[in-house]
Amino acid sequence: MEAGALMPNRFDVAIIGAGAIGLSIAYVLSKTGAKIILLDRGPLGREASWAGAGILPPANAATALHPYDQLRGLSVKLHAEWAPSLLEETGIDNGFRRCGGLYVARTWGEAAALAGFIDLLREEQIEAIDVKAELRTLEPQWSACDAGQAIRAAWLVPAESQIRNPRHLAALAASCRKRGVVFGENSEVRDVTRRGNRIEHLVAGTETVEADRFCFCGGAWTGKILEQFGVSIAVIPIRGQMVLFRAIAGSLRHIVNEGPRYLVPRDDGLILAGSTEEEAGFDKSTTEEAIDDLIGFAGRVMPELNRDAVERTWAGLRPGTFDGLPYLGRVPECDNGFVAAGHFRSGLYLSPATAVMMSRLLLGQLPEIDLQPFRIGRG
Repeated sequence: MEAGALMPNRFDVAIIGAGAIGLSIAYVLSKTGAKIILLDRGPLGREASWAGAGILPPANAATALHPYDQLRGLSVKLHAEWAPSLLEETGIDNGFRRCGGLYVARTWGEAAALAGFIDLLREEQIEAIDVKAELRTLEPQWSACDAGQAIRAAWLVPAESQIRNPRHLAALAASCRKRGVVFGENSEVRDVTRRGNRIEHLVAGTETVEADRFCFCGGAWTGKILEQFGVSIAVIPIRGQMVLFRAIAGSLRHIVNEGPRYLVPRDDGLILAGSTEEEAGFDKSTTEEAIDDLIGFAGRVMPELNRDAVERTWAGLRPGTFDGLPYLGRVPECDNGFVAAGHFRSGLYLSPATAVMMSRLLLGQLPEIDLQPFRIGRG
């Protein structure tokens, strides 16, 4: 166990899972003076939160009606507030940038789907600009082929932002350490003891952890953890493979979105290409077929993004659910057990609002957003 302060005998809150969700909840709760322990089966923030590309699509809290859209709107607002606050407190720049996103379609079917997406943005009063004719001006490195007939539609969404996942996680961890959060890395939960409607303690690694409240944020592994005390939750791992390229800094200016695939340019010239969606169990290996497909996609936008430009490849396991909504709330028939998991591709994106709402629940307060649509056990 690593502690930012002397380890207490008992904690106010034990958070299981140190990805973006768990770290964000600890970050919010630590500001209240609560005694917190944050446990993870591996190193801090090395699963899905680290593996993604850090795309932050725009959202408008003022027009949001459904609780999921309200989470989106609040998260977008909080990301912009947390970035400078974390930088000031920790000295870590998490790479939050409003770089804008290009959305392109190559076929008539993709163009129709994109048109529907643009209509949704307009309903939310989010700006979207038709830029098919100006594509090569916006992105001078775009290949001549894709600047012509191969692109059926192209839209610019100026408010789209990005964040550098590893840096953001490091900043959250540094802030938590400063406030005395205790970290238990490489501490897999092996047993959860429950008496009646309360969790008494759990065993993580070789340590027995007692707390007043327990919050399970284990991503794709959450279901396995909850099974240990008789709770069933439908979270399944969805593998996403990624490719990292090295390019000239500034050669790609915007995030490029094409269906479920994307390119995300960093300020230092690194460009991320993703991603696949595969039901492969808990297998985090990459496959030659998927990596070749991502390299081909990247090369159609920028020919220099070929195999020679590849820095590395990897895969992460996103926590998927049957209806695409996360599980947020109290464990049924358990007074002091809570769950925040199942965010699929949006864990990092939705982590700030999730943290604020779950922190209120954990403190016995009423969340401002109705969490009923995210309840555990919904049909």
